[in-house]
Amino acid sequence: MSRMLRTWAAGLIAAVALMPLTAASQPAYPSKPIRFILPFPPGSGTDIGARIIAQSITAQTGQSVVVDNRAGGNGVIAAQAVAQAAPDGYTVFVTTMTTQSVNPFLFKKLPYDPVRDFAPVTLFAHSPMILIVRNTEDAPKSLAELTDRIRRNPGKYSFASGNTSSRLAAETYVGGIGGSAVHVPYKGTPQAILDVINGQIEFMFPDLSPAVPLVKSGQLRALAVTGKRRVGSVPELPTMGEAGVPVELVAWSGAFVPAGTPRPVVERLNALMHTALASKEYREQNARSGTESAPMTPEQFAEFLRSETENWGRAVKAAGIQPE
Repeated sequence: MSRMLRTWAAGLIAAVALMPLTAASQPAYPSKPIRFILPFPPGSGTDIGARIIAQSITAQTGQSVVVDNRAGGNGVIAAQAVAQAAPDGYTVFVTTMTTQSVNPFLFKKLPYDPVRDFAPVTLFAHSPMILIVRNTEDAPKSLAELTDRIRRNPGKYSFASGNTSSRLAAETYVGGIGGSAVHVPYKGTPQAILDVINGQIEFMFPDLSPAVPLVKSGQLRALAVTGKRRVGSVPELPTMGEAGVPVELVAWSGAFVPAGTPRPVVERLNALMHTALASKEYREQNARSGTESAPMTPEQFAEFLRSETENWGRAVKAAGIQPE
């Protein structure tokens, strides 16, 4: 018995002695390329910000960060890909309220769970959306004029959506004025905006990032912004509320990893992203688009997500949209 105890004790001591060595032998994160999976095409507001953050992480770590755009399906394709990925920190979901807060109310069944399948890392930024029309002499020059035309021509005006949040903003507006308009969905915002410029679509509520530069260059005309206050990059634009039709919806973007990703990896990724959000390049992009950085801890982001899901759920129900 004594010999058995001695043997057991010796084995325990050896195991304990090896523990630091085993931990130390694990390569520091990140030790290989990281993949950002986005549910939107290149050129979208989320894509622009993600590429700046990716470049910053590469500069900080020496590891490449690949931006993988998987547009379509209201973000379901990209979300499902990340949910099924290995929880090791090398697959990151860079997304918005579309997949995490809005889709649960638009679809009766999703192939992913926005809460159980993901671990929040950090919020990137938030901003209102902007109501745009074609910048031609015959296009509406104010929200009141667009509202009057939609009311006088029920079902004859069309609006585009590059994601579910832009659709919901338009549905909220049209429903709020007692009008009707045709919804034309797109796989992403850039092509939708192009069709507004070309006159194939009458109006749209895209994110600020891809739209504001086109407004300033004269290719688009902006009528108002959603949200509670005006935007610094386009201070002349009234809020929807100021223009007479309150629509207070705010877009946001952030990062998630598959559920089960080790906490130290989540914290490291959070720190790398916060450094990126404070970079000159990201701050300059915010200034151009009117978005605001909003870095958070994983816990703060999780709480923000719960609140946003409630907000967008109320908006979907108020707009009268039935889940598909």
